[in-house]
Amino acid sequence: MAHNLFYNELSEKHSFFSVKEKAWHGLGQIVEDYPTSAEAIRYAGLDYTVEKRPLFTNSLNNELTGFDPDFATSKSEVPNCFATVRNDNDAVLGVVGKDYEVVQNADAFQFFDAIVGGGEGGYTTDVDPSSPI
Repeated sequence: MAHNLFYNELSEKHSFFSVKEKAWHGLGQIVEDYPTSAEAIRYAGLDYTVEKRPLFTNSLNNELTGFDPDFATSKSEVPNCFATVRNDNDAVLGVVGKDYEVVQNADAFQFFDAIVGGGEGGYTTDVDPSSPI
């Protein structure tokens, strides 16, 4: 069965981690304590940033336009379309529209720090656990 985990050629690691025990596929790092969001992102190999870059296409000469070696290809910007690109290896992650805003991994997962209490992996709450819900 495929595990579909990204393998980072630069770090020679899979982008995955688990706490205290191996996952079924045996890949990634095992850490002893529940990490902060910043640590989890680093352990999982997701500590890169993403940027939105203009998207271009190449226009090739064909039999209708004739062949001109000086203009064999020309680069044309695709209007209102952008590529999301990892800054660490320039891998294209996807294509988005002009209104799309990139949310960095570090920003997207910070809310977990407020949910996970004291590094114990539990939720913090003001609800009395003996009261019926």
